[in-house]
Amino acid sequence: MKGHSVEKLKQNGSFVLVLNNGAEIDGQAEAMLQALHSRSTGGIKHHLKVLKEKGAENFMEQFYVGYGHKSIGDCGSATVFVEGVSMLAAKAIQDWRLYSGQEASTRYVDFSKQIFLNPTKTKTGERILENWRDFYLHLQEPMREHLRRKHPRQEGENEKIYEKAIIARAFDSTRCWLPAGATTNVAWRMNFRQFADELMLLRHHPLAEVRDIAEKTEKALRKMYPQSFGHKRYEKTEKYNEYLMQKKYYFENSKLKGFKLLFNGVDKDVLAEFKQELKRRPAKTELPNSVATAGVVGYDFLLDFGSFRDLQRHRAVAQRMPLLTMRHGFHKWYLEQMPEELKKEAEKFLGEQKKLIGKLKADKFVKQYYIPMGYQVPCRVVGDLKALTYLVELRSTRFVHPTLVEQMLKMVTSLKKLFGKYGLVLHIDDESNRFDVRRGEQDIVEKK
Repeated sequence: MKGHSVEKLKQNGSFVLVLNNGAEIDGQAEAMLQALHSRSTGGIKHHLKVLKEKGAENFMEQFYVGYGHKSIGDCGSATVFVEGVSMLAAKAIQDWRLYSGQEASTRYVDFSKQIFLNPTKTKTGERILENWRDFYLHLQEPMREHLRRKHPRQEGENEKIYEKAIIARAFDSTRCWLPAGATTNVAWRMNFRQFADELMLLRHHPLAEVRDIAEKTEKALRKMYPQSFGHKRYEKTEKYNEYLMQKKYYFENSKLKGFKLLFNGVDKDVLAEFKQELKRRPAKTELPNSVATAGVVGYDFLLDFGSFRDLQRHRAVAQRMPLLTMRHGFHKWYLEQMPEELKKEAEKFLGEQKKLIGKLKADKFVKQYYIPMGYQVPCRVVGDLKALTYLVELRSTRFVHPTLVEQMLKMVTSLKKLFGKYGLVLHIDDESNRFDVRRGEQDIVEKK
């Protein structure tokens, strides 16, 4: 890993890596060139000459960090790889509307070997985690066989693709048993400004693991780009951010029972200006950005944490980070996918695990590590019509997890009721719950 900036995290084998792509003009130099270009008519060739003679270091230290010209930070970017962190930490990293990157899919991780984080460092904690692992692995082959009987291969379907589709559906049906403390890998790419702004909050996160990631990421970025990550810390700002993150970060709604229209903040007179744009939009085409000027709509609903991970990818809508608890129950869909004998075994197992988690001496934040992703969490989604239209059309197809599709179809019904008379047309998969063998084609495979 020569040339990259690496910082080890507190848990064994985990680390943060800031990528050095070997370019002659790095992120800092790019930022300097773009800033000069905005202030001078000398042209890019002249700016390249200045860069060669003076370097970008003093420029970034003086103007971006020193004088606080934050827009200069928009012009340089970095790529960070974070490995061996919990599902909870991955969601915290991605809880930023200008985040770009990828997270490892639960379908492509060997959970027989993957580390599960045990922050209490107790035998009870270890037992809970290993129980989840054993049950998850125990289910794999029985669930695949059950799915083969339920969805037999049709004439003309490729056997290899069919089998991959069965395996994918089996993983989708059993991911609910994986605890949120299961580790994953995250790729994280943003500009300097966004990294600085997000890390300023993450270093006060309720989870010690996330605070560690924030501090080590900033340290690694400072090592790679020393003149761009030396921002002064202001005591009052730090205290305010600590309050926000420690007291207000996680979303809890114990009274939420199902799907709910939270509010309709769309102005009907403004929306009327876009009637033709709403009516004439063809499938696979987005509405214009200007539709957002009409206002936003908010929804609350329950969703299993596994599917929340998919929903959170849509950063065009504003979302709250839900606290993972057992308060809202285990999503019934996962149990309904099982043959009867397995379902009874699973229900009994859930009861036993719930008792063990109740014995843990840990606060509600730490207990999340031991709770599996099949438990439901309260979700809050707020967005304009362009963002919501894109969300419901993309996430209500047969290739999306059924528990998320269920909530998206409720949102479709609500949006049609609210805005159909103003011309809103939604292009929805008419067989959204059908098993489709093409799910087996959705893969990234390295050619041999």
